[in-house]
Amino acid sequence: MRYQLTNILTAIDQKAKNNPAACYQDDQGLHSYQDLYQQTNCLAAYFQSLNWPAQAPVIVYGDQSFFMIVVMIAVVKSGHAYIPVDAHSPKERLIQINEIAQPAAALGVVDLPVQLNVPTLTWQQLQSNLNYHKTTCDRTQSIQGDQNFYIIFTSGTTGVPKGVQISHNNLLSYVNWTINDFNLHEKIRCLSQPPYSFDLSVMDLYPTLVLGGTLLALSHETTENFGQLFQVLPTLNLEEWVSTPSFIELCLLDKNFNQNNYPHLRHFLFCGEELTRSTAQSLLQRFPKAQVFNTYGPTEACVAVTSLEVTPQVIEQNQRLPIGFVKPDTTITAIDENGHESFEGELIISGPSVSKGYLNNPQKTAQAFFTKAEQPAYRSGDLGSIKADGSIYYHGRTDFQIKLHGYRIELEDIDQNLLALPSVDQAITVPRYDKNHRVKQIIAYVVLNQKLEDAQTVLKQQLAKNVMEYMIPQRIEVRSQLPKTANGKIDRKTLMAEVNGHD
Repeated sequence: MRYQLTNILTAIDQKAKNNPAACYQDDQGLHSYQDLYQQTNCLAAYFQSLNWPAQAPVIVYGDQSFFMIVVMIAVVKSGHAYIPVDAHSPKERLIQINEIAQPAAALGVVDLPVQLNVPTLTWQQLQSNLNYHKTTCDRTQSIQGDQNFYIIFTSGTTGVPKGVQISHNNLLSYVNWTINDFNLHEKIRCLSQPPYSFDLSVMDLYPTLVLGGTLLALSHETTENFGQLFQVLPTLNLEEWVSTPSFIELCLLDKNFNQNNYPHLRHFLFCGEELTRSTAQSLLQRFPKAQVFNTYGPTEACVAVTSLEVTPQVIEQNQRLPIGFVKPDTTITAIDENGHESFEGELIISGPSVSKGYLNNPQKTAQAFFTKAEQPAYRSGDLGSIKADGSIYYHGRTDFQIKLHGYRIELEDIDQNLLALPSVDQAITVPRYDKNHRVKQIIAYVVLNQKLEDAQTVLKQQLAKNVMEYMIPQRIEVRSQLPKTANGKIDRKTLMAEVNGHD
C-alpha cells in the first residue's frame, strides 16, 4: 500500500478520530490521540481569538513532553509556523531568535527564562485554555501549501543563528517519502529522543503521528543519565529507532542492547552525521532481524533527502558507507570548483522539500538558495561524489561547518562568541577527527589580553551563557600568538593539521 497524503494536519486528525492507542508516552504517562485532537483544536481556537498578525511565526519554548507537541500543532492549526526552542538553550540564544524572528508571541511550555518584548503566554495560561470552546477553531486558516509550518534555527557563521523556513509542502514531501520507503507500518512504536529544536526530531514526530503510531519520548535528563537510560529503554517495547549515529554508539556500550531484549525493534533510521561502517556492523550483529537505514540531508531540505538500507553486503563493499540514493521527487547534482556539473564536488539539492530560505535574512538566503529547472535548489556546502548507479558518497565540507553528535555547528559561530568575551583578543576553533573521519572534539585556541587563573574553566563558563552546550569546546588552549596565513588571517588549517597530525 502506498500512501499519498495531501495534508499533514488532516492526516493526523483522521488517525485521532477512531484510534484508541496512545499517541505519546513521556514522564507523565500515556496520552491519547483523542487528547491530541481535542487539546490542539481548543488551543488553536484560543490562539485565533488573540488576533496575532497573519502568519507571523510563534516561539514555542519547552522540553520533551506531550504538551510541547500539543502547543506546536495547535500553533500550526491556528495559522502560524512554530519556532521550537529547547528549554536547555542559553538565554542569549532565545533573545537572538526573538530578535531575528519578530514573532507574534512566545509560548512558555516551560517557564521563559527572560522577559521578551513580545506577547507571552505561560504554561498556566496555556493549560487553562485546553478546554477553550468559546469559538471553534477555523481550520480554513490552518497552515497549508507553501506557508511556513515550522522554523528551526541553526548555527550561523557570524555568531547569530539562522532560521530555516520549512513549509507545509516541504514537510509533506518528506513525510510521504518516509512512510512509503522505509517499510514503516501503521501504529508503529517509535523512539522520540532528539529535542524538538533539532530537525532530526521531525523524522520520528510526523511520520509516526500520520501512521497512528506511538511516540516514546526520552527526557533530556534520561538521555544524559546512562544508568537511567539503559533501565528505561528496554521497557518501551520499541519497534522503530530514530537517532544520530553517536547516540546508538552510546547505547551499544550496553551489552544488553540486542535483539533478544528488544524483540520488536526492526527499524533503525539514522541522520545528522556520518554512520560509520563499524557502528553499522555492530548494530546488525546485535539486531540481525532489523533494517538499518542511513540517510542524509540538511535542515534546509527538510531533514533528509537520501537513504540506503545498510546490509552486510553494503558493509563488505565499502570502507566508508554511502549516504544513499536521492528520494524520487528530488535531484542531487555535484558541481566542481568552476561551477560545472560533475560527478564530484559540492552537492546541490533541488526539489519540493527544499526551503524557501532563511527567515528575515535575504543576504544569506541569496547566497545559498536559487531556482533550478523550476524547482527550489540549495547549495549544501557538502562535498560528495555521485556514482554511475546513482549512489552518493559524502566527503566533508567546503567550509568550516562541522557535525558533532549530530548537531550542526559553524566553527565561526564559536569563534565569534569567544571573541566577544572581555579577556579574549584572538580566537579560533578546530575540529579533532577520529579514524572514521568523524568529529570527536572541538579544540579552541585563544590569545588573552589579561592573565586568567584556570583560563579554560573560566572561558567555558562564560561561553556557556551565550552558546548551546554542544558548542562549548572540549579543550581551550591559551597561546601567546596564533599562526597566520599570507594575508594575515589566523591559519585554521595549520592548527587543524597540528590537532589531527598525531591521531
